[in-house]
Parts: sequence; structure tokens; C-alpha cells
Amino acid sequence: MSDVPVTPLRAFVARRTGQWLPILGLMPAAGPATVAATALFNVVLGLLPLGFAVGMAAMIARVPAALDSSGSDWAQVLTPFGLGAGALLLQQVLAPFQGYLTRVIARRVDVHCAERLMTASLSEVGIPTLEEPRALTLLADARDAFNRSTLTPGEAVAGALSLVARYSQLAGAVTLLMVVLGPWPGLLAGGVALVIRFGQRGSLSRFADLWRDLGGRRRELAYLRSIGSGPSAAKEIRILGIFDWLAARHDEESDRYLQALWEGRRRLLFAPFIWFTAAGLVGAVLLLLTAVRQAVAGDLGLFGIVVMLQTVLVPMRFGVYFPESDTQTQFGLQAFHALRDFEQHALPAAARPEEPAAGESATGEPVPGKPAAEPVTSIRFEGVGFRYPRTDRAVLDGLDLDIPVGRSTAIVGLNGAGKTTVVKLLTKLYGPDSGRLTVDGHDLATIDTVAWQRRLAVIFQDYIRYELSARHNITMGASGRPGDPSDGLDAAIDRAIDRAGARELLDGLPQGLDTVLSQRYEGGQDLSGGQWQRIALARAFHAVESGARVLVLDEPTAQLDVRAENEFYNRFLALTEGLTSVIISHRFSTVRRADHIVVLDGGRVSERGSHDELLDLDGTYAQLFRLQAARFDDSAAPDDRPDGTAQPTLEPAQ
Repeated sequence: MSDVPVTPLRAFVARRTGQWLPILGLMPAAGPATVAATALFNVVLGLLPLGFAVGMAAMIARVPAALDSSGSDWAQVLTPFGLGAGALLLQQVLAPFQGYLTRVIARRVDVHCAERLMTASLSEVGIPTLEEPRALTLLADARDAFNRSTLTPGEAVAGALSLVARYSQLAGAVTLLMVVLGPWPGLLAGGVALVIRFGQRGSLSRFADLWRDLGGRRRELAYLRSIGSGPSAAKEIRILGIFDWLAARHDEESDRYLQALWEGRRRLLFAPFIWFTAAGLVGAVLLLLTAVRQAVAGDLGLFGIVVMLQTVLVPMRFGVYFPESDTQTQFGLQAFHALRDFEQHALPAAARPEEPAAGESATGEPVPGKPAAEPVTSIRFEGVGFRYPRTDRAVLDGLDLDIPVGRSTAIVGLNGAGKTTVVKLLTKLYGPDSGRLTVDGHDLATIDTVAWQRRLAVIFQDYIRYELSARHNITMGASGRPGDPSDGLDAAIDRAIDRAGARELLDGLPQGLDTVLSQRYEGGQDLSGGQWQRIALARAFHAVESGARVLVLDEPTAQLDVRAENEFYNRFLALTEGLTSVIISHRFSTVRRADHIVVLDGGRVSERGSHDELLDLDGTYAQLFRLQAARFDDSAAPDDRPDGTAQPTLEPAQ
């Protein structure tokens, strides 16, 4: 079957359908009754100016008769004048309510769309998709609307309803022209108005496509503006003296973006503007000539002339920019289209795996599976292979790893060995490309993702510092977990704080647990990197207090000083007693108390055993352990012990 040719009419219909179907689909979010009342309100608002025009025409048409009757028929003049003036007054009274209804509808729709965006980005769209450049651009475009940087989907819906007034007025004007001039002149006026209108909107739609295609450049420019005008990079910009370079780079990127935008704007809008203006001029001339001919022939009276002169302006001006709707419906929908595409994972079909793993979609989105029972014996990686999207290097290559339940397992290795990737697969943020993960022999891919993640207490290497109270920062670790109903929430928080060694820190805050952890808020206080690490540890331990049984710590002491780190690991076994704990670290000396140590190299396990066993093996672990120990004690040399290994110490050399 041959492809159907894309004609200009077909393209036009496709564009209009693609624009209006989303708007119609979003209207129920504003409430059917509110939408219907707003539409009816706009019909009335659109027809009232025509009522004024008819009233004034009738008044003017009766003035000659009133003059001839020496004033006896002035009542006939005042009646249509009163009706026309009443229509004008009512229009002025009702007009402000259009803005009110517009805001109500926009806010309701925007709340609906913002909830959809949060649901998609935080639970439905997989982590691999969130790292796609195309998805990041879509997410930025959708988020910018709700940050009030661009127009919103709610404003598009409200703008579409505002068009009801415009089209009601056009329909009324065409009807009046058909009455006073005849059917064909009226239809001509309406046809010319629609041609100009849809032509101009088509040009605006193509310009909007150009704007969307420049999303990547716009995101780059927004990044430069954010670091150049915010506090996050202010210190480094001053110390490095790069303000001039940053300003020049911003100007360069801004010029590159705007030149492409302006060139496309001229190409897309200038020629159509000329053609549609000419069409409108021809239509207006034909209408006026028709009116003149009928007036000369005596077929058009004073009433008809006045009605024609007022109403003909409606179709003649129908090709102009409508400030209450045009940019709203066009660019407000850009945010919705970005949201819709983001919900559809924003990935071309060719970029998606052909056979997604069981329990996981092609882009890593969680799929409901079997309930997640508490692990009893072991969690295993069986021949797991994995590479990140758009890369050729295998991060994990046939990884076999056993994590015994109820014991502590440390995973160490050099940068790039795959340590953090193990955490991402264990937490089901990614699925393996080959092999499988099992929990007590059950394929992890078949276990419900959300339920499994509720079994985990995790501190990522790049944990989030929430600008909320200390209490909220800690209790977020137990969101969605029931905890022990016989125990109070405050008691669980206290135990988590003590386990993380954060008691002294929190007691020193101005408002204790209720202190906001940011100086950007009244009464708030900033924390150091090490203090934030203790808050993150308390968050993980609070999750444990609330039912999590697998504790995963990725570089949990990277920002603690040496003494605090030593204190934490001295208490590590007591802190994690009864838990299945996985600790990721590049500091070999800090994990020696773990029950089981695994060394990753090249995406596989190269060594495994206890600390003493690995030292006796005298392999990679022993060599790197000695190297790192030497940084703290210059006297630690390979010949310090009879077996040739160094005796390390965590205390820095004096």
C-alpha cells in the first residue's frame, strides 16, 4: 500500500487536530461545569459588542425621522440608544470576570499537569530515560512552564476558551453582514477572515516548532545564566576570576540561539504576513465596493450602512494577534507536548532494547511484580553484564557476587570498577543487560520494584541535601514504611540520630530538629559536608528503624574527618547487627571490619574474603591497602611485618 501524499490541506488538518485534541483532553481537569459556564460566558461576551453596533445603527437610522417630526419621535431614538448603551455597559461589567475564570481554569489544569510531571519523573520514567539528552530537554521545557518561565498548559486551555468570544463575535458579524448585504458578501467576509486567521496561526505553529527544536541551545543558555546569577558558583567565579569569560560565553551562546531564532522567524512569518495581508485587503475592498454599489442603487439604507461599517471591522481584524489566546494556546501547549513526550519516555523506538528484562520496561520503568519478601539467605549477582546507554564500555562483565543476608559485605575497587553501578542494579534503578540478580533464588526482575525498594535503606554517593527541616531530612528515610506501631516516631528518630553520631550536631541547632537546613530561609542554618553526611546516615538508619532490612552505603564517610570516620567504622558492626549491609568504598582501610570483602576489577570480582585473608593473598587488595595506609603513616613500609605487609594505622602521621 502506497503512502498517502501529504497535501497542504492534510498538513493543516493534522496541525489543527494535534493542537486542539490535547486542549479538549485537558479541559475535564478544570471541571466540566466550570468549562461549560466559561464557554457560555464567552459567547455572551463576544455578542455584546454586536448588540452595541446594532443599537447604535438603529438609533442613527431613526435620527432623520425624529428631526422631521420636530422631536415627537425622539423616544424611538432613545430606545435603541439605551439598548446599545446597555450592551456596552454590560460588556464592561463582565469583562473583568473573563480574567477571573481564565485564572481558575489555568490553575486547575496546571495542578493536574504538574502532578503528572512529578509522577512521571519520580516514579514512572526510568533512570536511563532521565539521563537521555532528549528527555532532559523535554523535562526542562515542561518544568520551565511550571516555574513560570514560559506559558503553561493551563493557560493554553484558558486561552482556547477565550477564543469562544472571538469566534462568537465573528459568527454574529457574518450573520449581520448576510442580513444587510446578502449571503455572498457575508460568506466572503467570513471566508477571508478564516483564511487569514488559520494562515497566521499556521505560521505561528511552524515558528513554535522551530522554538521547540532549539530546546538544547535554550537549555545550555539557561545553565550559563543560572551559574552566572546564582550563589552556587559565586565563590569559584570570584576566586578563579572567570567572570569575563563567563559573560563572553553567555553572550556567544545567546547570540547563537537568538540568531537562529530570528532567522527562522523571518523565514516563517514574513512572506505569509504579506500574502495574508493582501488577501485581507482584497476582501475588504470587495466588501466595500459591494456596499457602495448597493447604497447607490438604493438597496442599502442608513441602518445597513452603519451596521456594515461597524461589523465589517470584525472579519477584517480577525487575522491580527489575539493577546488573550494566541501565544497561550501555541506555546502553552509546548509544555504539555513536552510533558506528553516525556511520559512516553522520550526515546525513539530504535534506541530502546528489543527485549526488556522481566519486571522492567524497555526504558527501565518499574513494572509491578511479586511482593518483596524479606531476604532470608542471600542476594546474588549471577553473570551480570551491564553498560550505560550510549556507551560501548561494559561496566560489569559477567559479575558473580554473593551478598549473604544478615552479614556485612564491603565492595572496594578503583574508580570506574563498577562499585556504584552494583548499587544501582541492586536498587532496581537499572536492569542488567545480561545475567540476573536473585533474592533467595527468585529473580529480582520479577519482584515488585516499589516493594523491593521499601526493603532498602540507601545512601547514595550524591545524596540530596533537602532544604527542609532536619526532622524532615531524617524521616524521609521512612516515607511509605509503616514502622513499628508500638513505638513512637520520636523514639525511632532518636535511635537513628544516635546510630549516625548526629546527636551533638542536632542539639546545637537553633531549633533542634525543626531547624531548616539552609540559610536561605528565616532561622535556617547551613551545614558542613561532614555534618550533612551525618544527616544522610541518620536518614538511612531511620529507614532501618521503620522496617528496611538491607542497608546500602555508598561512600558513607567520604566527607567525615579521619577521627569521625574511624569512630563510625569502629562501631559499624554494632550499628548494623542483624542487617544485611553493603558498603561501597574506595578507602580500603575503612572496610576491614566487614565480614566479607569483595574487590571489583574490570567489572568482575577479582578477589574475595575477609580482611586478613585478602592480606595473606597479597593481591590487589593488599597492595592498595598498603598504599593507602602509607598516606597516614609514613613509617608503614612493606617490611614492617614478618610477612612483608605493612601494619596500617588510621591515625595521621605527626
